[in-house]
Amino acid sequence: MTAVNSITDLSREGDVAVITLNNPPVNALSMAMRDGLVAALDVAGKDDAARAILLICAGRTFIAGADISEFEQRRSSEGAVKEYDGIVDAAQHAIEDSHKPVIALIHGFCIGGGLEMALACDLRYAGTSGQFAIPAARLGLGYGVHGTNRLVATVGHAAAREIMFTGRRYGADEALAMGLVNRVLPDADLDEYVGKIAHDLAANAPLSIAASKTVIETLTLPTGDFTRAEELIERCMKSEDYIEGRRAFMEKRPPRFKAK
Repeated sequence: MTAVNSITDLSREGDVAVITLNNPPVNALSMAMRDGLVAALDVAGKDDAARAILLICAGRTFIAGADISEFEQRRSSEGAVKEYDGIVDAAQHAIEDSHKPVIALIHGFCIGGGLEMALACDLRYAGTSGQFAIPAARLGLGYGVHGTNRLVATVGHAAAREIMFTGRRYGADEALAMGLVNRVLPDADLDEYVGKIAHDLAANAPLSIAASKTVIETLTLPTGDFTRAEELIERCMKSEDYIEGRRAFMEKRPPRFKAK
């Protein structure tokens, strides 16, 4: 196993590259984790012996959301927000643009930025412990157009509206029913099952998979003018509610939003 950075490891099991994210205790999605993921995907993409990529997280949780403790510094000004969003987009695009299939193996929490990252993967398999949510509405956060588009493309408009408007948490069976994940298995069986899926994909024709992935990605691209949507997202970034949302999260109390 090779350490890409302090919280990201890359190894290969036969024809499958395995990227392990390890940011205890809950694998909060930090900037270092996103940077490590991009670097690991670059190395795995250039490894001709690796035909598929498996994304896992150490411990019994996938990713319990973005590292909110970084928001005060990294998302406190317009320039900082743009830099942060650029890093977020780079990590998502690194997964989406990989010509090799990327599989997410999900135990426990898959929340916010964790679910956004999982949605960028081609396939998602969860254990019965899986918990899924996008709590943007509880943080005063304007969720990005790209991530929202992938959510809508995956679960449809009705389910996406419920996920985004309520910010509620869904169990693994509910996630399966709405199409957030491909399959749910007992946690004890998940790793072996997903490992077999990864090797099965690796045995198939790489050019065929790459072509199918490109076609499917093309079909999910958003169309139209999103200028107004981007303005509303930026408004959230500059709002008092956004400051209150992240402070309430850090102080472990209910937020008091004022719509300003």
